[in-house]
Amino acid sequence: MCHVSSRCLEWRGAEPSRPRSMMVSEVMSLVRPITRADIKGPAIYAGMRDDYRRHIIALKKPRRIVIGDRVSLVFENRHTLTLQIEEMLRAESITRDEQIREEIEVYNQMMPTADSLSATLFIELPADADPKVELGKLVGLDEHVVLRIGPHVLRAAFEPGRSTEDKISAVQYVRFPLSAEARAALMTPGTPISVGIDHPGYTLDVTATEETRASLANDYTGVG
Repeated sequence: MCHVSSRCLEWRGAEPSRPRSMMVSEVMSLVRPITRADIKGPAIYAGMRDDYRRHIIALKKPRRIVIGDRVSLVFENRHTLTLQIEEMLRAESITRDEQIREEIEVYNQMMPTADSLSATLFIELPADADPKVELGKLVGLDEHVVLRIGPHVLRAAFEPGRSTEDKISAVQYVRFPLSAEARAALMTPGTPISVGIDHPGYTLDVTATEETRASLANDYTGVG
């Protein structure tokens, strides 16, 4: 995951001059940046961890799209990213306020916005596979992933620095630009959604469920 830089901000689509009608915090609670007040920290989180993880894992289920046997996408929002922060703080025993704020800043770079969906893309490898060989077959994947929402085709923008001309990371952070029209289509019940990959070494097209559409649309209504 990239740290704060102009390249990361460009990837995130965070334009400070965005028109007031597009400001996330005004209308869309599940794509609002996470604040320090949202994070419990290791001591408090320990007592609620099991129930909280169970709840968020259930919320994540319809947000995962499996694309064949090698690739999956998990769409992020405020709930999924808050869990990741709490788990990171717990694993690293981070309790200092300054360090907690740094983690929040890093994970907020993955937050969807009014004009972009955010997802983590996982490349799955067989247990006996040579990672270098298998991942090498998917070099260039970052130019071959699209999300379709009704008639709208959203080409994935991969986070800079996680792939080169001869190698690719098994975990990728991606964004899909979301116009007002595409967002309206996403929020319309019954709108078909699919993910397509047309890489020479991996070509598949998968249709998402209505439950997936509803979960993503919910991010932009703040309901639930």
